[in-house]
Amino acid sequence: MKYKRLSKEQLEELHPEFINFLATQSITAEEWKTLKTEKPEVAEEEIDVFSDLIWEGVLSKVEYLENISERHMHLFHLTEKEMKLLSVKVMNPEIDLRTKVGFDWFKRNFQSDFVEYLTASKAYGADKNVDKFELIKQGAAITKGDLYKWFDQIME
Repeated sequence: MKYKRLSKEQLEELHPEFINFLATQSITAEEWKTLKTEKPEVAEEEIDVFSDLIWEGVLSKVEYLENISERHMHLFHLTEKEMKLLSVKVMNPEIDLRTKVGFDWFKRNFQSDFVEYLTASKAYGADKNVDKFELIKQGAAITKGDLYKWFDQIME
């Protein structure tokens, strides 16, 4: 498996797509029932292939990721050629950026000496979708990039 198997909930949500996937494999509903009971390992492999296809489609469209912890924000812009990072570090031990109070403090004090910024960029490895998936595995969430774009404007 290249990525990660979809959860039971995700598979249920994608049930129509999974049925279409099985149809492209020439597997009927009856055959699927038989596979699950008589050859569960083959059924598991089909679910893994489907999961990878879904991940591949999602990852190919991802442009922005955010990983926000207590005192750090790692904001990624995933361009065609590289991953751009905007990193924010809050040095006020009273602040938790994951809370409304902490984030409001940050918005008021983003130019203070209690906030450090770092920018970096990195070329993708052999497979850019695998690079994106690694960031997601480390806790990053897919976003529309509003926070990244806001920072990009204020840093100009």
